[in-house]
Amino acid sequence: MSLRPTLDFLLYDWLAAESLSQRSRFADHSRETFDAVFDTCERIAREKYAPFNRTVDTQEPHFDGEKVILPQATHDAQKAYAASGMLSAAQDYEMGGMQLPYTVEAAANAFFAMASVSIGSGMLTTGNANLLMVHGTDLQKEVFAKNEFSGRFSGTMCLSEPQAGSSLSDVTTRAVPDGADHENDPLGPRYRLKGNKMWISAGEHELTDNIIHLVLAKIPGPDGKLIPGTRGISLFIVPKKLVNDKGELTGVRNDVALAGLNHKLGWRGTTNTLLNFGEGKYPVPSTGSGPAVSGAVGYLVGKPHEGLRCMFHMMNEARIGVGMAATMLGMAGYHASLEYAKNRPQGRPMGLGGKDAAQPQVRIIEHADVKRMLLAQKAYCEGALALELYCARLVDEQHTGTPETADEARMLLEVLTPIAKSWPSEWCLEANSLAIQVHGGYGYTRDFPVEQYWRDNRLNMIHEGTHGIQGMDLLGRKVLMEGGRGLALLAARINSTIERAIQIPELAVYANALGKALQHVGSATKAAWATGKPGDALANAVPYMQAFGHTVLAWIWLDVALASIAADATKSIAACAGRLGATRYFYHYELPKIDAWLKVVETRDQTCADLPEEAF
Repeated sequence: MSLRPTLDFLLYDWLAAESLSQRSRFADHSRETFDAVFDTCERIAREKYAPFNRTVDTQEPHFDGEKVILPQATHDAQKAYAASGMLSAAQDYEMGGMQLPYTVEAAANAFFAMASVSIGSGMLTTGNANLLMVHGTDLQKEVFAKNEFSGRFSGTMCLSEPQAGSSLSDVTTRAVPDGADHENDPLGPRYRLKGNKMWISAGEHELTDNIIHLVLAKIPGPDGKLIPGTRGISLFIVPKKLVNDKGELTGVRNDVALAGLNHKLGWRGTTNTLLNFGEGKYPVPSTGSGPAVSGAVGYLVGKPHEGLRCMFHMMNEARIGVGMAATMLGMAGYHASLEYAKNRPQGRPMGLGGKDAAQPQVRIIEHADVKRMLLAQKAYCEGALALELYCARLVDEQHTGTPETADEARMLLEVLTPIAKSWPSEWCLEANSLAIQVHGGYGYTRDFPVEQYWRDNRLNMIHEGTHGIQGMDLLGRKVLMEGGRGLALLAARINSTIERAIQIPELAVYANALGKALQHVGSATKAAWATGKPGDALANAVPYMQAFGHTVLAWIWLDVALASIAADATKSIAACAGRLGATRYFYHYELPKIDAWLKVVETRDQTCADLPEEAF
């Protein structure tokens, strides 16, 4: 079963991605060039990624005392991915890019995430370089970002610390000026960093010539103390190996040392590390005038104390990337369990007199409950894919639309990003669980791939901001921003879909249900903040996010159904029936869940918040 027909429908029939070639930035492109990119990525994913998904799961990264060892398949896959140009797909021609729409880049990367998310496709490297393109100096872009886009260097993001976790206000990594003339380094103001970071994906390996770490640290005040909270955080480029202003390796190893590898439930093909900065394992001589200073060499990005603002550029991009990874893991499980259900004979249909043992067995896809599990997976995964591509389309609108549409897209992305990250990571994980269930006992063995898909996907509810963090971001910030403008813009788009769908008899009932759901989300948002106390509102931020996400997905499915009906004359009738079936499933089985979630939100239920610790 191929992903391509679903992608083609969503991109061309639903999102009208081909029309992007009418914009000056994408004028060299057409559907033909977009399809050529998909052909290339689909082939690389099929040849270099998918056959080795189990290999990288069983042959975990290990440290031999000198370097981290990864399977040869990982080296080959990363080399092929870099050679495809996908690391710089959306970048300017001057940066070695193809000036592809981000919508096309996101869709193309879906093939790699589905084939082997554990091998990876350079999401952090691209995100790292994209941040530098916005916040870095011209030379930082040339030396670091350009080499990342080419695949010569790779990149990471270093936020969490052992004592801080997701609480970035508590980071204690320090950065002090490297000499009296530290401001004059051509690569940016030069500092020395000391501290520890953990959960650093791809933090140590031999896949590229260099690893460019983007590190959050605090510059001490005149009294030598760190500014408390997030206000004191700055952002630094800390290369594994030092380079000159032409991007050439100097032969000096920076004082960044591997402290250990994390051994994970899944996603085992990607190294996940603890890193020590400035511990003295690789001492770097101090340069310039002034007293000698030790620590890892780092170059300031942007202005001092504005590091978190800069880093959010990468974090938001990574959150959409995590949502896509979760989606495609769910999709891989769906395709595997669908294939299994079509070929596995078991049981017989129930007649009035019971089952007739003399009759031949039927394939399990003929059982209603198996169809329920398959339809749930389809509704979760194809709906999530549509959501991620919709957000990618908003990114293109933000960058290449008119000033008015660009600002609308920016605001819509603010509201939808927590959903784009959290919803697939919860419900496509549930799809993976259902894929195991469709396989029965076989699904729980390593003879079939669905158990690995579940293990790999379980990470996505955690990294790039846990469910709790995303919920508080949505209810505590995003729906309140600019006087609730983002929520109002989203409601307007949902109402536009409702107005079109209500004219079609077979969709009218769903349009009415969506209207009621949207109204309920709006009233619950107001009720949550009725007292004006964050503690009252945010105690149930996750149920709010779940209800919000289900409402968004109900809208996505209704909009997709409209496009499917419109395209039915020329497209596959079976595919249209499948999309309408998934829409029906979502409205009958999923959307009704929001009333229970929103009840605790609008009553500001304090059951969880008030329970004393000793009661547990």
